[in-house]
Amino acid sequence: MYKILANTLFLGKDIHFLTDCHSTNDIALEAVRKKKVQEGSIFITNHQTQGKGQRGNSWEAKPGENLTFSLVLEPKFLDLSEQFYLNIAVSNAIRRCFQEYVPELQVKWPNDLVVEGFGKLGGILIENLVSTSGWEFAVVGIGLNINQREFASPQATSLAQVTGSQFPLEELVKLLVVHLEQAYISLKKGKIGLLKQEYLQHLYLADQWALYRVGEQELEGKIVGLAESGNLLVQLPSGKQQSFGIKEIAFPNF
Repeated sequence: MYKILANTLFLGKDIHFLTDCHSTNDIALEAVRKKKVQEGSIFITNHQTQGKGQRGNSWEAKPGENLTFSLVLEPKFLDLSEQFYLNIAVSNAIRRCFQEYVPELQVKWPNDLVVEGFGKLGGILIENLVSTSGWEFAVVGIGLNINQREFASPQATSLAQVTGSQFPLEELVKLLVVHLEQAYISLKKGKIGLLKQEYLQHLYLADQWALYRVGEQELEGKIVGLAESGNLLVQLPSGKQQSFGIKEIAFPNF
C-alpha cells in the first residue's frame, strides 16, 4: 500500500508506511534530526494513536478509515517571519483537492478544513526545525476524516458523512500529494500574494459578523484579513481592527 508516487517531481518519492504509530509528525521529526530523510519524504499510517492538533488538542481517527500522514519539507527560501505562508499553501492545496467532492469546503483560520452545517473535516499541524541560519525543515502533519461516520466529538465530520459516499484512500493520497506539490512550488516561485488571496476567498466566516470567544469574554467581530504575521484581523462594531494569534481567539461552534 502507498507505493512511490510517479506523478510528482519530489513529493512522495520516499514513502514510509507505518501500520500504526503514536504520531507521524513525531516519527518524521525524529528521522529529520537523524538525517535519515530528504525533502519530499512522507510518513503515513493506518492508525495514529496520539495524533496532535492545534492548541494541544488530540485528533480522533479510526484505523483504516482516514488519512493521517506527514510531509518533510525544506522551506529555506522563506524567512522565519513568513512561516504562515506555508500554512496557507497547504490549506489551499487540501481545499482544492476536495472541492470536487465538497464544493462548500472552507478553511477555518488558521488551518482547519470545515463544512458549514457539518463540522470539521480535517486539520494541519506544522512543526518546524530552525537554526541560527534560519528555517531548516518543516514537518507538515495532515489529518483528514474520509470514511469514518461516527465521532465522539459533535464538531467532527468526514467526507463520507458530507457526501454519503466511500472513498479509496490510496487514490486520494495520490491526488492530494499532487495538489500539495503544486501549491508548494507556487510558494517557492514567490506567488505569495495569489496564495493569500485564494486563502482569504475561501476563509470561513470572512466578512461576516459573528460572536467569538476571547478568554472568558464574547466578542462580536468580522474577519477582514490577515496580518503579515498570519494573525487574524477582526473588525469590531466600533470600526477598529484587532489582531489575534492562534491561541487568542476561538470560533463559534468549534
